[in-house]
Amino acid sequence: MIRGTLAKDVRPAGRSMFYLLALMIFFWTLFDTMVTYVTPLLIEKYGFSTSAIGLIITSSSIIGALFDFLICKLFTNINFRRVFLVMFLLCSIYPLILWQANGLLLFLVAMAVWGIYYDLYGFGIFNFIGRFTAARDHSSSFGLVQIFRSLGAFIAPLIVGMLIVENIDLQLFAWSWLFLAISFIFFLLLISFVKRRDPAVYEKLRRQPRRRNWLTELHLWKKLGRRMLPVLLLTFFLFFVEAFIWTLGPLYSTTADGSGHGGWFISAYLLPALLVGWYIGPLTKKFGKKKTAFISLMIGSSILATFALWQSSLMVIAITFIASCFMSASFPAIDGAYADYIAEAPPVEGEIEGLEDMAFNAGYIFGPISAGLLGDIISIPAAFSILGIIGVIWSIILYAITPAHINVKKI
Repeated sequence: MIRGTLAKDVRPAGRSMFYLLALMIFFWTLFDTMVTYVTPLLIEKYGFSTSAIGLIITSSSIIGALFDFLICKLFTNINFRRVFLVMFLLCSIYPLILWQANGLLLFLVAMAVWGIYYDLYGFGIFNFIGRFTAARDHSSSFGLVQIFRSLGAFIAPLIVGMLIVENIDLQLFAWSWLFLAISFIFFLLLISFVKRRDPAVYEKLRRQPRRRNWLTELHLWKKLGRRMLPVLLLTFFLFFVEAFIWTLGPLYSTTADGSGHGGWFISAYLLPALLVGWYIGPLTKKFGKKKTAFISLMIGSSILATFALWQSSLMVIAITFIASCFMSASFPAIDGAYADYIAEAPPVEGEIEGLEDMAFNAGYIFGPISAGLLGDIISIPAAFSILGIIGVIWSIILYAITPAHINVKKI
């Protein structure tokens, strides 16, 4: 049985502290979305097919999946400060590697760096929210994070569109580095604020021991994985969808019907998360976190399934926007459930975050591969419709098999 209730000692994060985190996330997202958007375009530039692009992008998540298990040993205690420090270091070198890449090997190196720094972002966010916010506010906290993430992700493609005239040049990467530097400044302010506000709690979190061997880690992952399987499968599919859209979305935007609306496709997918973040807290308090996530995915997927039926680019953008309005609610809802588990069982925080991140990486392994293959075989619009059909079936099955409460305390 798990012992220890460290989360009870942590006072809910103050508004100032949380908005420092949100601003850090906003500028980091500008950086990350800019380099994410141009990654498939740069790979395509060197003659790789859509399927090959999917496979190359998938390699980032294979490395990330291996890193998920290692992080529990590399970091003797999960703490957002050290996790974010390593993340910022890797982020700073990623654009340089990507800019120099001109063949398969360097692209694979870039994908490895990308996969690890994105994993670290997830670990840091879950650590902060799980430890520094009250359980009743977990979903609304992730909703607020999603608002700032979505705002950055919505603005970044528009910035990329202004910077890319004929070719992708160093100016784009210079802007991404600038946004990363601003994000790092807010991170330093956040650390300073946390130390001043809760110095004793901060030190206790920093020094919490972890003395587990490899066999114990494997045993914990196995037991927790079985208990959390429905939630992990939902996480897998949500990120499968995200990876699918990010693989084909930039390519679809450049091959739309010539009306000039193609560039709005990704923005239409990202914009709803700005709206969802404001009302996800009341929704989950009324219907429950898991139920909200499953039903939102099912409704959004059913709308996405009609994608190939529409010829007008304006209708495609509308369908994408409406489907994303529902799907976007699933992310903060299920993230709130993970934060609950972390608050309930602090001694296995690393394992819970590792399992969540493993599900994320699995989605990003199979998502780009599936997107690339389906895009080549049946066209990009038809691929999006197939994705919607699978989502409806997936959400119905998970809704039927998921228990009302998943107890991670007695492991």
